Amino acid sequence: MNNLHLVTIAVIAANIIVSFKGFEDSHFFQRYKFGVGPIKAGQKERLVTSGFLHVDIGHLLMNMLTLYFFANVIISYFGPIKFILLYFISLIAGSLLSLFFHKDEPYYSAVGASGAVTGILYGAILLQPNMMLGLMFIIPIPAYVFGIGYLLYSIYGMKNRVGNIGHTAHFGGAIGGYVTTLIFAPNLIFTETLMVVLLAIPIIILFIMEKRGKI
Repeated sequence: MNNLHLVTIAVIAANIIVSFKGFEDSHFFQRYKFGVGPIKAGQKERLVTSGFLHVDIGHLLMNMLTLYFFANVIISYFGPIKFILLYFISLIAGSLLSLFFHKDEPYYSAVGASGAVTGILYGAILLQPNMMLGLMFIIPIPAYVFGIGYLLYSIYGMKNRVGNIGHTAHFGGAIGGYVTTLIFAPNLIFTETLMVVLLAIPIIILFIMEKRGKI
């Protein structure tokens, strides 16, 4: 875990540089954050640029720590190019799901690499479902249990607007990471069938609830 690949360092550096620019320049921050109104008006680049901005150092640190711990799992299986593809697909998936769920809220805004990072996390869980994660950095739990629980909590957060957190982007990123990992490694459908099905359950629940107007 300590031997970070150059591509991971580059992604972390990009997040730090853009985030600190946003900390210092409010006009830059406002111009490139995720915003439903501006995106619908044509500023599509915000779907990507918002993923490199953060609210504060704590927000940035949490996302980069998660990336630090799980990037090598993806790179070891797929290599750096597919890692970058998975990262950006997850980022965009998080933004698109946020746009879909908040399309009638022109003032809804968000920032953060959470969608991309959650995609990396869920790709890693799918590849190594039995690895142990530390809940609150203390309580060990299997990765797949954390994955399912986190998505179910995200549904709850989306429905009840819990906290100042982009639950929708997290969920969209997880979907992006899940689908892209299966595209890159379709053999997982046969070798990890139970895990593939279990991790799909919260995704199915979300879209059933959306279809029924429950979220």
